[in-house]
Formats: sequence, structure tokens, C-alpha cells
Amino acid sequence: MSNSLSKYKSIQTPHSGYHWDGSYRRFFEGWYYRITLPIHQQSFAFMYSIEDPRGGQPYSGGVAQILGPKDQYLCRTFPDVNKFWADRNKLGLGHWGKTDLQIKPEYLAPEAFDNHIEEGYQATATLHQGYLHDPGSGKHCYWQYEIQPIYGWGNSDSIQKSTAGMLSFLPIFEPGWQILMSHGLATGWIDWNDQRYDFTEVPAYTEKNWGGAFPQKWFWINCNCFQGESDLALTAGGGKRGVLWWMESVAMIGIHYRGKFYEFAPWNSQVTWHIEPWGYWKMQAKNSQFEVELIGTTNTPGTYVRTPTAKGMAFCCRDTTHGELRLQLREFLGVNIDKSGKQRSRIILEAESSLCGLEVGGGPWDEVWQF
Repeated sequence: MSNSLSKYKSIQTPHSGYHWDGSYRRFFEGWYYRITLPIHQQSFAFMYSIEDPRGGQPYSGGVAQILGPKDQYLCRTFPDVNKFWADRNKLGLGHWGKTDLQIKPEYLAPEAFDNHIEEGYQATATLHQGYLHDPGSGKHCYWQYEIQPIYGWGNSDSIQKSTAGMLSFLPIFEPGWQILMSHGLATGWIDWNDQRYDFTEVPAYTEKNWGGAFPQKWFWINCNCFQGESDLALTAGGGKRGVLWWMESVAMIGIHYRGKFYEFAPWNSQVTWHIEPWGYWKMQAKNSQFEVELIGTTNTPGTYVRTPTAKGMAFCCRDTTHGELRLQLREFLGVNIDKSGKQRSRIILEAESSLCGLEVGGGPWDEVWQF
């Protein structure tokens, strides 16, 4: 067994496998793979989705999207659900477009994929490759890279956690959300419209979501490429999601730093946020031991990408991978109180990045969202 695969088995998170139960109910599952190229100050974010995989329904089909350098966008649809495959027990999925193979879709050795799949992708915990080509614009992307997982979602020496907590094992929260790999190292290449990027051990990230209901409104902050801090990964987000017959607003912050996981979630912390319709994201959270503050900003216009909605895939999500981020993590010092009446604390970590992923989705976003 390769080192990267054995490492993945030790940090495999809950919900790594495919969730569809074979029923006719409305259902989607989506995956997000990202790599960051510090030398080029660019990122590639790959977004895959499958809707109503039973087939024969108005929104049945798959989509592959890429948010590339300078927030450029490429999208291809894969309408044949029978050419999609996903593993129920671990992270693994793919969708074939043009191919000369007559077999049921499955994971292929990288060389076989190269030889037989004219358009499509396949992705696991340790390998990611594919080919997308838009005949209308002539734009294309080819890629293949290996992934060495480092952090899942939890302390390195512990059983990994569900991002949305214990209740995410029950279908009462929708959609579900799981960070599959908060940090890893990718080695390989990407050809973006004939510009080739070769890279060795650059930051990589993977997450997913799934369900039969669709988020009404959300925000997201993600970064694992910080100045002077190679062993640091952050993912934070919040939204309005369905819980049985009502909607609730929830948010969380997760930080992996030097082997330790700092979790700020509704069940263990107070989490607040101030999110503008675009350009400014601020989150604060504290529990009995720690407090954290995040401030994300961007001057870029961002790019709209498609996300699942009750009426199929739609441009209702605005993204950039060129956000500025400031992060401060503090530890409380026992019961000591300073002159202003605040609990004394010390800074554990201060970090900055100019390659942060920032997102708002759903709506309405016509005013600041504070909670």
C-alpha cells in the first residue's frame, strides 16, 4: 500500500462514500477539489455534481466545472447518468463523456483513462485526472495529479469527525456537508488552454455536500496556503439549511494547525458573523478555551458558478480564489480577568493569505447578513 493511501485510510472522514440510496426523491451530491499554486499565485477549483441519478427526471445529469487562473470559468455537462460512477464506501467518483469503452463506468488506471476517455474525469482521495473541452469557445483543461493527504477533519491521531456533527448521520439536516481533506499535497500537472502548470507538493483540499433539499443562502471561507505557515488549514462557513420542517442558521470554523484541530461549531461554541453581499466576510467564535477571528476581503468581482437548486443547476453562487484573509487564534488563560473585565488570553496564531477562497451563495444578498 502506498504511503499516501495508508495515510488516507487513517484520516478518512465520515461521509466519504456516495450517499444516494437508489430512490426517486430529489437528490444531489457534489464534490469540490482545489489546488493552490503559490509560485503562480493562482488556484484551480474543480466542482463535480450529480443530480437525480435515477435518470429520466427533469434535472437528471452531471456537471463538471472549473474555476481556473484569474477566476476564469469552464463548464461541461454530462447528461447521461449511466456514465457516472461513485464508491459507496470511500471517496471515489467519475463521469465519462466520449469513450470507446462499452463497459459500466468504473475507476480506471490512469493510463487506461488516458487511452479511452476522450472527455470526463475521475477523482479519488489520492488521484485526480480528467479532460474537459468546450467546442463552442475552444477552451479546454487537461489535468492529472496525485494527492498526499495530511489532515482530514479532526486531530491527526483521533477518529475523524463529521463536519456537521453527529446529527449529520441522520437525514434531518439538508444539505449535508463534509470536509473530506482539509489539507494535503498535490503533485502533477494541469494544462489550461495550452498553458501548462507543473507542480510538486502544493496545497490541496477536498469537500462535498449532498441531500434532497437545497441550501437557501450560505457563505464559505477556505484557505490552506498561508504566508510563512505551511502547516495550517482553515475552512469556515455558514448558511440556512433545512431541519425537518423549519430552516435554521448555522455556522462553524475549523482550523488544523501543527497536528491539532480547533473546532468552533454550534454544539461547542458561540459563532457570529457579518457578511456583506460581496467583498467582506467577518466571523468570530469562542468557546471555553479559545477564540478566533477571521476577516476575508476581496476587490475582485468574482465569478458566478452553478450550484444545485430545486429547479436544477443555476448560477446562484459567487466565488473567488483571490481573497485576502487575516486569521487570529487566541487561547484563554484560566480565570484571569484584565482591567476591562475581559478574560485574559494569548495569541496562538496570526496568519495571512492572499489566496483565500471566498464565496456567497443562494440569497437574497441585497444587504449585510449578521448573526
